[in-house]
Amino acid sequence: MVRLLHRFEEVGIGLLLVTMTLLVFFEVILRFFFNEGLLWAQELTLYLSAWLVLMGASWGLREGAHIGVDAAIKLLSPSMQKAVTLLALALCLVYCGLFLYGSWIYLSKMQMIGIEMEDLPIEKWKAMSCLVLGFCMLALRVCTIGYEVWTGNRQGFGLFDEAKESMHLAEELAGEMEDEYKEKEERKK
Repeated sequence: MVRLLHRFEEVGIGLLLVTMTLLVFFEVILRFFFNEGLLWAQELTLYLSAWLVLMGASWGLREGAHIGVDAAIKLLSPSMQKAVTLLALALCLVYCGLFLYGSWIYLSKMQMIGIEMEDLPIEKWKAMSCLVLGFCMLALRVCTIGYEVWTGNRQGFGLFDEAKESMHLAEELAGEMEDEYKEKEERKK
């Protein structure tokens, strides 16, 4: 099931990126060279980007691409880190649940009213169903991480450590500067 979710995210995000890129490219060519355009291209690109953001949030959580502030948590014992992580995951599930509930109500009302998109003959609730899908995927990802933390296969969220990356970059830069200094000194000799 988890592999299916991974594959769905990757294929979906890839298709969305390719579709958006080609659509914008085609629109630019039409406008620049032919002084024409597609009336519906901007609106479609907007909705595709909403789908991309909501699917990308789940993928980002999986890949550890979100930036986390965990300096205080790292000071705790491993058992306390696990407890705090599980509490944070539970709060994330509550957050997803609230958005799922609100999205469901919103989309239900949009369906009852029957409003269509401005430039395309598609009901707006269908285009905005990314809200429910995105938060369901995010909730599944949070549950997956929770299971991995609970069983000890993962420590924390596995988020991007900006401070660690910055230190790594600073060390590389210092090494390069030191190499340049040595080269200058050798040239002086």
